[in-house]
Amino acid sequence: MSQSRLTELTWREVRRAGERGIALLPIGSQEQHAGHLPMGTDTLLVEEVVDRALDLLDREAPGASEGSEGSGAPVPEIVRLPAPPFGHSPHHLFAAAVSLSAATLGAVLDDVLDSLVTSGYHRIMVVNGHGGNDEIMRLAVKRFALRARVTVAACSYWTLTAGGDDAGRPDVTPGHAGWFETSLMLAAHPGLVRTPVPARTPVEPPPLFDHPPHPGLTVERHGEWERVDGSTDDASGADADRGGRLLADRARGLARAIRAFDAASR
Repeated sequence: MSQSRLTELTWREVRRAGERGIALLPIGSQEQHAGHLPMGTDTLLVEEVVDRALDLLDREAPGASEGSEGSGAPVPEIVRLPAPPFGHSPHHLFAAAVSLSAATLGAVLDDVLDSLVTSGYHRIMVVNGHGGNDEIMRLAVKRFALRARVTVAACSYWTLTAGGDDAGRPDVTPGHAGWFETSLMLAAHPGLVRTPVPARTPVEPPPLFDHPPHPGLTVERHGEWERVDGSTDDASGADADRGGRLLADRARGLARAIRAFDAASR
């Protein structure tokens, strides 16, 4: 196996893996997801995509079992870290969330990256599952690479696609507690979705954070998340089959991104 979990390795194995391998850090959140999805939705989904991507890479490895998708190309050695469950979610505290401030999350990421480099890693990839973490994660990666001899990559899982599936709805992707996330959860963790999922009452005017008045603007208005009851779009039409296809597409996209990062950072 070319993939390992940090929590299951000895310190010597961690050191050896750091010489050539990639440390892979998923990050998520604990926050309200309307009335039908669990608080840990973002963490659960990013872990699902990461695990599926790593499974794909294993099946591509030389010598993989018969009937696999083996490509014959060397598979990068990857050490998967546990996902810190908390993210930057102050906009969801009106209902329920466990939120870190932007400064705290940035400091946590900085400490984790610093620990990995001190433990021998030179290549690190952060995979995010929550929109509120995205800017903080990207800034942390850029800032850290300025002061440490390391190559660091960052992405949010929903942005990586293999481009071969038409199951998506770009107009509501990723959204929040809407069609996209609910479809993925129905595929990955159906027992955690409270069904039937009620239809969402249309909200007028639409929130400015999702419908800025001019292209290129980022607009936030006080109280908007509470006004839309914590969801961005109607999830009642969510579908497990399409969710499974969307998960598979994101996993393929992430697997390709890992391969590209490996090739570029050797």
